[in-house]
Amino acid sequence: MSTDDLPEAFHVTTDEQLRAVSNLTRHRIMAVLRFEPATITQIAGRVGLAKGSSSYHVRLLERAGLVKVVRTRKVRGVTERYYAMAARSIVLPDAGVGQPDLLMRHAVADLEAAPADSERHVRMAHLRLTDEQFAELGARLGALADEYRELSDPSLPDVSLAFALFRPASGEQAEGESK
Repeated sequence: MSTDDLPEAFHVTTDEQLRAVSNLTRHRIMAVLRFEPATITQIAGRVGLAKGSSSYHVRLLERAGLVKVVRTRKVRGVTERYYAMAARSIVLPDAGVGQPDLLMRHAVADLEAAPADSERHVRMAHLRLTDEQFAELGARLGALADEYRELSDPSLPDVSLAFALFRPASGEQAEGESK
């Protein structure tokens, strides 16, 4: 099964689904399944977990509808299951006021866990944009990410891209929230 056969998006709508994607280990498991199906043993090896732990986390993802069994085969009398993402992308609800953004928390954790000697491009820019420019930049960044996702080859090493375009709280807002 290729990612072409998957629905475009899975919208997280229940507490069970949100709890499932909120866990960093399960986030990493979904990253393994992003391009191709894998067995519990393969997932455990890629994520660095024991098979039992990997199985536990995959079952939670499956119960939440985020991953599914796409193929089975018999290996020495045991049925081996291949799991894949339920959709090409997972759409999370907006974070509530004062709540950390789940995607950014996972992206920072993944960045911190990346080998220190690996090439990385991290940048923060402070801009002053009109509403139209803000919307255009958001659309261009999304289109660029989609373009490169289409070029992705499962045989190549994983690369993560995270970006956040937002209007920070003004100094007055930030002071009022910290009191």
